[in-house]
Amino acid sequence: MDVYGKGKYLFEILVENLKEANKKYETTIPWYIMTSKENNQETEDFLEKNNYFGYDKKSVIIFTQSEMPLIDTNGKLLISKENKIKEASDGNGGTYSSLRVSGCLADMKEKGIKWVFIGSVDNVLLKMVDITLLGMAIKNGVQIASKSVVKANPHEKVGVFCKMNGHPKVIEYTELPNKMAEEVDENGELKYGESHIMCNLYTIEAIEKVSKEHLMYHSAFKKNSYIDENGREIIPEEPNSYKFESFIFDAFEFFDDIAILRGKREDDFAPVKNKEGVDSPKTAKELYEKYWKK
Repeated sequence: MDVYGKGKYLFEILVENLKEANKKYETTIPWYIMTSKENNQETEDFLEKNNYFGYDKKSVIIFTQSEMPLIDTNGKLLISKENKIKEASDGNGGTYSSLRVSGCLADMKEKGIKWVFIGSVDNVLLKMVDITLLGMAIKNGVQIASKSVVKANPHEKVGVFCKMNGHPKVIEYTELPNKMAEEVDENGELKYGESHIMCNLYTIEAIEKVSKEHLMYHSAFKKNSYIDENGREIIPEEPNSYKFESFIFDAFEFFDDIAILRGKREDDFAPVKNKEGVDSPKTAKELYEKYWKK
């Protein structure tokens, strides 16, 4: 959205990133885009309207993620205006199974793809082709490599890396107690300070393995409209129901180890999470311009 002067679309920035890699390595990288049922048509129409920002349409595959039912505080299912069970997208952890169910995983294997990068469209400094991350994964003999940045402060709203029961794990910020969030080590650095920034690289075998696993679900208390027993639509003013999501990093614990590459916030992480203030289009644009001026 061009709100602060001349701007670029998020998809446009990703395409520039891919085109640069294609030119450098003399190839065309297949690009798989996961949408939700709510925004799938809108995304397809947007990319068509903008001619995929010059990317080879034959190399772009769009697939939708799965959904989970919404339930109220009494454990009852919410009913939608269409008189169906109301559902919502099941979180980015659904990526793995959605890749398999949609046929994208089979398509990747048919193309001979060995490594798959999964990143988030809302990070304007995302580098989808990172040979340092790839080289580190190969050198360490691991099936997953992830890039991190140091937390801006103890209470920044990001998940953090740790190890639990001998396996790699990420604890979401909503589930990290304040006391642990503020803990520091002997060097004065945050003990749980490595942020997960949705910058993950996998072997195709890792994707296949996890696609058959059931990841744990996390609940989020949200506002959702519904149809009551008299057929009236109720639009709540306060959160009234639970949404269930799996997180992409919950797959890490199925492996003995992963490699983590610490990046720099000013080079790797400029997310668009909020309309205004911190992590907004305004701050992302400033970080993006600063990066390219540098």
